[in-house]
Amino acid sequence: MSPAIRALYDRIPRGVALSLLATGLLTAGGCAALSLKHPESAPYPLPTVDRPSQTGKASARADGSTLSDEQAQAALINQTDLGAPWTATRGAATWRDGLLKTHTSVGECQRLLDALYSEELLGVPARVAVGLDDADTDAQLRYQIAARRPADVDAVLAWLRTMPVRCARFTATTELGLVEDVQVVDAPLPEVGDARQGLRVTLATTTPDDQEYLLTMDVAAVRVGEDAFALTNAGLGDVPNDATQAAVQIGALRLADIRKQGRAQV
Repeated sequence: MSPAIRALYDRIPRGVALSLLATGLLTAGGCAALSLKHPESAPYPLPTVDRPSQTGKASARADGSTLSDEQAQAALINQTDLGAPWTATRGAATWRDGLLKTHTSVGECQRLLDALYSEELLGVPARVAVGLDDADTDAQLRYQIAARRPADVDAVLAWLRTMPVRCARFTATTELGLVEDVQVVDAPLPEVGDARQGLRVTLATTTPDDQEYLLTMDVAAVRVGEDAFALTNAGLGDVPNDATQAAVQIGALRLADIRKQGRAQV
């Protein structure tokens, strides 16, 4: 979190401020134009692991996945993978409805906002998912394995790659009337899986009494063979990128390993 944002939150209790947002006591305000440091890629990315054989047994699932329900669950990351201060989630973050539930007149950008709020980044509900909370910063990481055919995943990845151009900067309005300055930039990811795309999305707003709020979201989607996962790492302020990088690396390696074990059992 930048010194300016830290100083801001030191002046107003976070719980009080977000309660005001949730109860509608804050009304429409101006936009806050904030410049953020571009997140760096992880220095030691893990390699892509074992591409599936083209002659392997065909999947019995309509979505093309080769994983059983038990294998999909085993492929999720967990709090042990990320270490302290990450813990099992305590529920939906308080900023979700106040800052992330928002609307814009720009069609493709609304599609992105809807995907982030509904946690359907790959276009469908998660097959399995896990939520983790950073107890120190109140950031929340949502990680899911989707049930989509590889061609459909690749189409979503191609669409996400257009977001830093098509939705580089636009305005949106929350249900409480707060006007947000939304910015979308490309975010490098470790070179893992068969295809991937990362974004950093920020939503900034200023209330009529000059209270500033900044929601930062790291977004990642990765395809590993016939399976794919997506994650968001979000919180107030400038969310550190290291947990996103670690989750992508560990998630891709684990998913590839689970897929390899599944083929060995055929």
